[in-house]
Amino acid sequence: MDTLPSGVVYQLAQPGPDGWRWLLKRNCALTPRQCLWAFFLACAGALSVAGAFWAMGARLVLPFAVLESSAVALAFFWYARHATDRETLVLDEQRLVVEWEQAGTVQRSELARHWLRVEDAGSASGLVELRAGAARVRVGRYVQPAHRRQLARELRWALAGCPPVPPA
Repeated sequence: MDTLPSGVVYQLAQPGPDGWRWLLKRNCALTPRQCLWAFFLACAGALSVAGAFWAMGARLVLPFAVLESSAVALAFFWYARHATDRETLVLDEQRLVVEWEQAGTVQRSELARHWLRVEDAGSASGLVELRAGAARVRVGRYVQPAHRRQLARELRWALAGCPPVPPA
């Protein structure tokens, strides 16, 4: 666990009025809108240079610049589509609600708090497994592998009804 200068232990969870809340998301440098602007600037630069060479007689530069811009478009599209991927966990008095968004598709699962068990990140997938009866949900896709054990510890701590800052 990371310790902040004030001595407060860094935690993934945020206590709130509706219970504990975890927001686990990708660490993306650009929003989809910024990604679009970066794509247009990159393509404008590449195509303007290719156009200048085409005007000087190098006819094959422009088709390759268009091919390059198409490949960059696919990469930026994939990046923008997954930039908002996230997992949200909300633990209240009755249940744990797990909501995950991947490529714009949102899925939701509710697990009864009374039956909830947290399996550590030691499984083959490396994710934290939550079990409540026959229901299973794996979380922690967007958390660094080193922090998945911390996530499992915090979930267990919150399920036990302990105060907001777990011990180191």
